[in-house]
Amino acid sequence: MSVKTLTIDGIDVAVEEGTSILKAAEEAGVKIPKLCHLEGVSDVGACRLCLVEIKGINRLLPACVTEVSEGMEVCTNSPQLQDYRRMTVELLFAEGNHVCAVCVANGNCELQDVAIEVGMDHSRFPYRFPEREVDITHPKFGIDHNRCILCTRCVRVCAEIEGAHVWDVGYRGAAAKVITGLNQPWGEVDACTSCGKCVDACPTGSIFRKGTTTAEMQRDREKLEFLAEARGKHQWTR
Repeated sequence: MSVKTLTIDGIDVAVEEGTSILKAAEEAGVKIPKLCHLEGVSDVGACRLCLVEIKGINRLLPACVTEVSEGMEVCTNSPQLQDYRRMTVELLFAEGNHVCAVCVANGNCELQDVAIEVGMDHSRFPYRFPEREVDITHPKFGIDHNRCILCTRCVRVCAEIEGAHVWDVGYRGAAAKVITGLNQPWGEVDACTSCGKCVDACPTGSIFRKGTTTAEMQRDREKLEFLAEARGKHQWTR
């Protein structure tokens, strides 16, 4: 496979053809904010936090789903991008019901981390306070739709690593939400294997283990990365 050379924030980088800008930036030691990206599963460009500027292109492109090209000049942290990312995080908080003080993921939440990283300490936008349900019909887990940011990590990890295809996205626009089965209560979906990968994949406190209280959520991202790598190397058969 051929090698492509490019610059990211002035740093010369050489990576294999087909590599995403996000992966190339990681190899160069350049950190790009992200929420929907999860190592080991496919990228979909859902959160739009990893948008970057590319010289010669008059629009912003998501780093996770944009492949590198020869001679590309990438900027990851311009004033425009900083303002855009801060606005995106403000909208995420305004669109849902994120009350960190009573969340199981408080202190271990990627949305919190990104808010700090982009300098978001308040939202300029009016809060919608949507009425969203909590599904605790599953014997082990629950989902609080108030905390969901529609990153679709749960959908992808369930389909691509566990192979159960329990999760999907239903409805449209402001009514969009992740659903289980054919929009059944989670506890009624026979396809669910109760593996807990969706809990480990969730960047917020939306999907949680029952019995977990404020700030007690723990995740094992390394387990997901190991499973994805083992699958790719055919280290087991199903």
